[in-house]
Amino acid sequence: MSQSTYIFPRQLGRLIEHLPTWPSSFTLTCILDLVLRQVIHRGDLQALYGKRIAIHVNDVGLNFYFTVQSSGFSAATGNVLPDLTISATAYDFYLLAMRKEDPDTLFFNRRLVVEGDTELGLVAKNTLDAIEHPLLKLERIFSRNPLTRMKARLWV
Repeated sequence: MSQSTYIFPRQLGRLIEHLPTWPSSFTLTCILDLVLRQVIHRGDLQALYGKRIAIHVNDVGLNFYFTVQSSGFSAATGNVLPDLTISATAYDFYLLAMRKEDPDTLFFNRRLVVEGDTELGLVAKNTLDAIEHPLLKLERIFSRNPLTRMKARLWV
């Protein structure tokens, strides 16, 4: 894609990577449950049940560790080798979420790295590819009425 990429300042990433991983992992799992509960059937993720997944946001220094269960996503600690690790920059993850870039393109350009059980990676990719885009659409997360009410309160 012809867009310029944004990389977080290295010093900021070095600071963030020293933070504990569990709070950020817990936050991510709550967001995943909120965003994906309406668009992914739990059964579609059955191949991922009980598997440890790590997401590394390279430039920010953030590392997320979680598992997928029938009840949803669950935060985990980073002290066990994950079954699947997905790494990219924050900007590339943003491009994926907004459907502005294809995961295969990022993968073949070495901007998205998948390590571990590649079959699990394909299950996750295919499941996310089946979702109508973009993933980060606020109307999907919240009903329109609360958003309309918030707008009305702000502009009164």
